[in-house]
Amino acid sequence: MEVTFRVGDKAVYPSHGVAEVTGIESREISGAKQTFYILRILENGMRVMVPTTNATAVGLRAIVKKNRVKEVYTILKSREISVEGQTWNRRYREYMEKIKTGSVFEVAEVLRDLSLLKHDKDLSFGERRMLDTARALLVRELALAKSSKEEKIAKELDAIFC
Repeated sequence: MEVTFRVGDKAVYPSHGVAEVTGIESREISGAKQTFYILRILENGMRVMVPTTNATAVGLRAIVKKNRVKEVYTILKSREISVEGQTWNRRYREYMEKIKTGSVFEVAEVLRDLSLLKHDKDLSFGERRMLDTARALLVRELALAKSSKEEKIAKELDAIFC
């Protein structure tokens, strides 16, 4: 399914989170004319250019629909850890792959698993950073999906795991 965005739309760029489409530009590269989405990552202001023909392939997608947010919360409230018993570096690689997919549901699994593991044992430095990344990605996207403040979403997520 081909995704199309207009200037002003919000989109999710895998690993970087929510971005705003600030422009659509055509450029000539190696003699071929290509059209790009110009994205500004909301978290850090970084600018990213994504060829419109390649948007789906790189995982650029629309913000999760409000009616699917409940599924994210169901994943977060589930108490089944998918990688229990694995070494930290194997877990880290698996979680990194999930975050790179850009799927809000996969990111929710990472947040859930690491939050639950944190109660049982100390997380490695990389896992703690990944937990923070997954949380930030989810908070920003869910806040937009629910038309809510990020602080409110952060408190909801904290309540699930305390």
